[in-house]
Formats: sequence, structure tokens, C-alpha cells
Amino acid sequence: MQLALSLAARGRGRTWPNPAVGCVIVKQGRIVGRGWTQPSGRPHAEVVALAQAGDQAEGATAYVTLEPCAHHGKTPPCADALVRAGIGRVICAAGDSDERVSGRGFEILRSAGVKVEQGILEKKARDLNKGFFAKVEKGRPMVTLKLANSFDGRIATASGESQWITGAQARREVHRQRSSHDAVMVGAGTARADDPSLNVRDLGVSYQPTRIVVSRKLDIPMDGKLAKTAREIPVILCHGADADPDRVARWTALGAQCLSCDMTSFRQLDPASVLTALGGIGLTRVFCEGGGQLAASLLSAGLVDEIIGFTAGVVLGAEGQPSLGAMGVEQLSQAPRFELLETRRIGGDVLHRWCAT
Repeated sequence: MQLALSLAARGRGRTWPNPAVGCVIVKQGRIVGRGWTQPSGRPHAEVVALAQAGDQAEGATAYVTLEPCAHHGKTPPCADALVRAGIGRVICAAGDSDERVSGRGFEILRSAGVKVEQGILEKKARDLNKGFFAKVEKGRPMVTLKLANSFDGRIATASGESQWITGAQARREVHRQRSSHDAVMVGAGTARADDPSLNVRDLGVSYQPTRIVVSRKLDIPMDGKLAKTAREIPVILCHGADADPDRVARWTALGAQCLSCDMTSFRQLDPASVLTALGGIGLTRVFCEGGGQLAASLLSAGLVDEIIGFTAGVVLGAEGQPSLGAMGVEQLSQAPRFELLETRRIGGDVLHRWCAT
């Protein structure tokens, strides 16, 4: 099962709207087939592994990280494929909470005489597909917030100088994290100030995450890097109902997808509405890189599932620019709290990863 999970991880960030699944087929102690869900979610892991196993699948055991699908979508059900191939036993890590599948995949297998065991390394399987489960159960993608700060929590000097607070190895890790998510998201302020590409560089990958900008009025440059590459790498713009229709039309003509989202009573974009809209188009994992106001709004709304922090050994002082905008926290009991999952040295910086409690 551990091998199946490692195979599944290869597809993470590339399989949305489907989960990243791994499958290993074993017969008489020998691996005869292995597979993981392919880009855009097809073919599924079980289909890839069965094709590799061929006739050896009959009577074999399939280790699968998620309950085999039981519904006809763009591909036939994987549970039926396992039955047709003559698989004798299926060992599964986690059940699928999608109502089209939940329990039905196991039922198809058992009804055909296939022995089924479930719950093996279930926590690891659910963690690997945390974004998929968030989309199914909460209607929104998982959100990972990235913060790269000085030791005292600043992202730039008072004059705005920020390149580079963290070192090259930390920046490379940021690109690796981008590659494991469906999309990279920033706010309008970051898009205006930095003119970012938001792509994955220097890792030799053949794919790119979707780029998202949250901008109520769509007041972001239409001659910047995102606009110029919108037909090459997808761009999604989340805006308010009061955005200029002409700007919506012009961005759409450039190749961007524009999503109208609800606003709060303070006439700001509602972060929950933004994430619901993104979940509605199938996104499961979003990597948020700021800016400070967007990050603060997500934290205040309880919509951040993980934080990845990079802390550098440099101190900028109170006049430096903070990494987060105002959150209105007056008492410690109101502050969002996270549980430490990991800490390690990365070059001359420290990486720390936290999850919502």
C-alpha cells in the first residue's frame, strides 16, 4: 500500500477534478501491474495497472489508495473493470465520500465475489487527497498558504525591497510546492506590484498549475505576464459583481476565465464565495502566495487548511512590511491556531508546515 500511495503522489496537482490515486496489482508475491491516475484525471489508476497486468490480473490482489469508482462518467467504473479482469481481492486505503461512489464501489466488488479489505494506511491516503475530500465534503478546494518572512515576520523593507529575503533553496521548494497543487493564487495587489508569472520553473516539469488572481474590480494589468500567457497556461480571475463588464470581456478575449463571486457587507470579495466558485469548476488544491490582505481574509474566515512558512535569519524591524493584513484579532482566543506538522532546515532558512486544528 505504501508503494500505491507513492504512485498516487506522482499525480497530485495534475489530476483535478479527480483524486490522485495509486494502484498496485500483486500475484503470488510479484508485482504484475502498477499505475496512477493520469493528467486531467484519466485514465484512472486501476485501468493503467490492469492494462499492465494483462492476464496476470486474474486471481491477483489489487492495492488501491481510494475506493474504486462506481459511476459512469467520462470513463466506465473502475470497480467493474476490476471485476472483469478477475481480480480476487482488493485492499483499499480509504473510502470515497463522493455520493456517486461512497460504498457502491465496494458493493460492486463484493457482489461479484471479490474479497475487500479497507482502512489500510487510511490516514495517509486521506492526507494525500485532502484537497479532493475538501471539494467533495465542503464544496471548496484545500488551501495551502505560503508565507516567506524575515525572522520578525516581515516580507519587505519599508521601501518595498523584498528580493530576496529567503535563499535559493527555499525558492526552489516554493516551485516544488506549486507543482503539487492544481492552482497558484494571489491577490490583486500582488498581481499589480510584482507582475508575477506564477509558473513552475527550473524543475523540468512538463505541466503548469492554473494561475488565479482574486481582484474585485479586475483592476490588474492587461499587458502583464499573466495576460500575455493566458492562452498558454490557464488564468482564472475571481471578481465582484461590480467589475467593469468591459474588463471582463477583454480578459475573456485574452483567454482568461472570469468567475463572478459574492461580496461581503464591507464590499470586499467573500473568500468563501471565491473558494466555492473554484471548487465548482473542479479545483481541489490551491496554493495561495498572498498578498497580505488575501491571506488575512482567508485566515479570518477559517479557510486555510495548511500553512507552509519559510523563515529567514534576517531582521527588518517594525517599519518593514508585514506578511499579513489586519485581521481584527483582539483576544488570543480569536486567533486562528495551527498544529505543527514538520520543521526542517532548507538551505540557510527554516521551513515549517502547519495544519488547521
